[in-house]
Amino acid sequence: MTKQFWNVLKVSPAIAATFLSANSAIAAEVNQEQATSVASLSQEANNLGQVTSVSQFSDVQPTDWAFQALQSLVERYGCIAGYPNGTYRGNRALTRYEFAAGLNACLDRVNELIATATADLVNKQDLATLQRLQEEFSAELATLRGRVDALEARTAELEANQFSTTTKLKGEAIFALSNAFGGDKAGGGDLADNTTFSDRVRLTLESSFMGTDKLQIRLNAGNFTSYSASGGAASTTGTNMTRLGFDTDTGNNNVEIDKINYAFNFGEKIRVKIDATGAELNENVDVFNPDFKSSGSGAISRYGRFSPIYRQGADGAGLTVEVNPGGKFTLSAAYLAPSGELSSGADFGPNIPTDKNGIFDGNSTIFGQLAFKPNKAFNVGLAYARTYQRGGSVNLFGSTGSGFASTNTARRPFGNVATTSDNYGLQATFQPSSKLTLGGWVGYTTAQSEVSNADADLFYWAATLGLKDFGREGNTLGLIFGQPPKITGGSGGVTKEDDTSYHLEGLYKMKISDNIMITPGVLVIFNPEHNDNNDTIYVGTIRTTFSF
Repeated sequence: MTKQFWNVLKVSPAIAATFLSANSAIAAEVNQEQATSVASLSQEANNLGQVTSVSQFSDVQPTDWAFQALQSLVERYGCIAGYPNGTYRGNRALTRYEFAAGLNACLDRVNELIATATADLVNKQDLATLQRLQEEFSAELATLRGRVDALEARTAELEANQFSTTTKLKGEAIFALSNAFGGDKAGGGDLADNTTFSDRVRLTLESSFMGTDKLQIRLNAGNFTSYSASGGAASTTGTNMTRLGFDTDTGNNNVEIDKINYAFNFGEKIRVKIDATGAELNENVDVFNPDFKSSGSGAISRYGRFSPIYRQGADGAGLTVEVNPGGKFTLSAAYLAPSGELSSGADFGPNIPTDKNGIFDGNSTIFGQLAFKPNKAFNVGLAYARTYQRGGSVNLFGSTGSGFASTNTARRPFGNVATTSDNYGLQATFQPSSKLTLGGWVGYTTAQSEVSNADADLFYWAATLGLKDFGREGNTLGLIFGQPPKITGGSGGVTKEDDTSYHLEGLYKMKISDNIMITPGVLVIFNPEHNDNNDTIYVGTIRTTFSF
């Protein structure tokens, strides 16, 4: 905006400087989509601080041509605002809408002075100039005020019809077409290779009462028959290595509340989460697998989502605390008391007061993790979990390893007796660019029988690759390769697994819209159950995820 422009309008430098004030940020916001909320406009306006002296502007000098005008407006009218960083930015260009916004701000201030009986501060020349400018920009002022009125009306309508002032409703629905194929199932017998169509639906209520806290209540329903080793002769594949990451069965889509928890800040550096039911470490701490950790939009397999160390103590009550001192380190600690069903059919859990139940007398997991993130590209974590599982409920790795290492009809490595395990994990993620993610984990476990001198050593690992915007913006190509948990040694009659199973998974996440994602994928298990005599098993699936 040049001096000649002001001369044409016969505007004094004092009035001209007014319309270069930082109040223009309000009009800049209005010049965007009309759907921008009034609250956002107000927030932008609040970011511009009123000044009491022109010397507060770091970029305004006494030699500037408009210095006296600015000084006069500040001292006489209080009609100038600046940016939070102490600048005025007097040389920037402005639009007619911004000019109108500045004019409107000055008019409001003059009216305020008149209403408070200080009209002597406003001279006739400035009033005449303001009146001439008001007439010149009447169309822009009317448009500006009309847009604000429309936004206010829309905001009022949204507030009147919103679900809740404190609660958000989120949903996710999964449709999956799946099929397992190959030779025989692990251990022999016909593979259950009929194509299936299943679903899983989740509705989540997230409430916040202070802005930084969150109460979560989740409803869950599904009708999946998992590709697992459960069921003895009626098992589908004879191994848990083929399980999908989203296979949920609630008794043919019966609705259940599977999660209730409350998270809040304890000071600026501590985050606390209390789980009443449905506690999962993978939802409470970082698992270092950002592209594949989600059951709805991540890996298609159960093992490919994250390290099995994060499956310790799942599906019960617990307490998780995260401490971030403001640097590159984050310390996490948790105590979980899982619940479930014993092999006898009886329930166990922290909500049952009988012997070998409750918070401290039943199954439990003590967990700790130290995460180190020196920059945006690299993130690494060391994790440890001490887990106790009572007889009849032993499942060392959340149904991700072999029958020897986790659970099947044999209930190895010690049989289905009380077992204690020490679990150690190293996880890392490397993102050399915004479109490439490399990650992986390695884990080692020592398990001890609580009824004999038997012990076992177990080992597992995996590597992951994620390519974002592959083929199309928003799509992700994923590859996962690894070795599921297996017994590598032991004593007291424990059988070492000499052969090795390998997990190979490929998937392609196609983002159809912000709310729809289709993921075709193939899972291949070589030497299932760590047995070279077993046929390779393939699982193909097309997962469609709807989210809102």
